[in-house]
Amino acid sequence: MPKHYLMCRPDFFTVEYAINPWMDPEAGADRDVAVRQWEGLKAAYEALGHTVSLIDPIEGLPDMVFAANGALVAGGRVYGARFAFPERAAEGPAYLNWFAERGFPTHEAVHVNEGEGDFLAMDEVILAGTGFRTSREAHGEAQEFLGRPVVSLTLVDPRFYHLDTALFPLHGRNIAYYPGAFSEGSLRVLRRMFPDAVIAGADDAEVLGLNAVSDGEHIVINSEAHDLQLDLKRRGYEVIPVELAELRKAGGGPKCCTLEIRGEN
Repeated sequence: MPKHYLMCRPDFFTVEYAINPWMDPEAGADRDVAVRQWEGLKAAYEALGHTVSLIDPIEGLPDMVFAANGALVAGGRVYGARFAFPERAAEGPAYLNWFAERGFPTHEAVHVNEGEGDFLAMDEVILAGTGFRTSREAHGEAQEFLGRPVVSLTLVDPRFYHLDTALFPLHGRNIAYYPGAFSEGSLRVLRRMFPDAVIAGADDAEVLGLNAVSDGEHIVINSEAHDLQLDLKRRGYEVIPVELAELRKAGGGPKCCTLEIRGEN
């Protein structure tokens, strides 16, 4: 089924501060390379028949390219982001305004959360991460506004500071994930809920191989995640490798750049 994604061109992308272990301001990043790689990701979605809408980038917000963090959209309702770090604070209102201007019911969050960075929607539930960027109180706030059950999962490795760096839905009822990113209790929850999940190894997780996007048949994934790609192919998925190494210098991959706009379903 074709998807609708919101993306933001990295016209002002740079690494000028460090708010996660991937970021090194001294090393910086090449904006032109980042733009070319981002354009390759957008083209991959369009080649698969998906619709890509764009939000205008804002100068002074270098991480705005990571659209997934801007909101959570489910059932046509938009739960806005409230960022943990002041460097990104203005992104939340920018994304919420984009949706409000297009007639979506929106909710300005009271509690700290970073949108689809830490909320991943399944068919029946929303998986929600906490531990680094999103408060557990935000899980309840999202559940109340969206009317969907939210399952809280605790992240314990700062390299996997968002849920979408350690887990992605294969389709509405199954996932792939890296066990090393989660607390013991959360691992028990995942094993109980998803006994047939794809389990990623450390090598693939460390190139943000879990920061992938699946439409249920095709999976757009960082090209360096070799073993995970093979596992997914064995499960019958068509794997679409993309190169996003420049954006990974800020801790981002395909999913970070991609906010799914889900309608009434």
